[in-house]
Formats: sequence, C-alpha cells, structure tokens
Amino acid sequence: MDGAKMKIDEVLNREMLIIGHRIKRSKFDKNSSGKYLAIQFVFVGTEDRKVVFTGSDVLIEQMERYGEEIPFVATIKKVDRYYTLS
Repeated sequence: MDGAKMKIDEVLNREMLIIGHRIKRSKFDKNSSGKYLAIQFVFVGTEDRKVVFTGSDVLIEQMERYGEEIPFVATIKKVDRYYTLS
C-alpha cells in the first residue's frame, strides 16, 4: 500500500475516502483478534494517498464487514476507548 503513513490520532474526525484496506495477523498480542488493519485513504478534497495502521478490533470488524463496498467516505471517531467508522 502506497501513501504517507499517519497516526490514527491525526485522522480522527476528518472525512476521508477509503480506497483500500488490508487485514493481517499481527506479531503483537495487543488486541483480542490478533490482527492489525491498514487503511489506505485520501482526505476528501485532496489526492494525496495516506495510510493508517491500527489494531482496533472494532475497526477491523467493520472493515471485514464493509470492505467489499470500497471506495466509500467515512470518518474515524473515538468513542470512549474505541475507534469506530461513522
């Protein structure tokens, strides 16, 4: 996946067009799924590709469910201790 790597806190509450994703087995055991998620996107109104990596089980589950619908516009939000797409 090409694009500038960003931290998840840098993309919170910003509208993005998700153009790709990858879910792989993680070598770290920081979440219950044992997986990590890479999301490739562009911020709405720009063309520069970006990539964000996360071990968020909620985001992984959402991308497993809706990944076939890519491309789509979404926003990553933090709700309590969890990240979610809205």
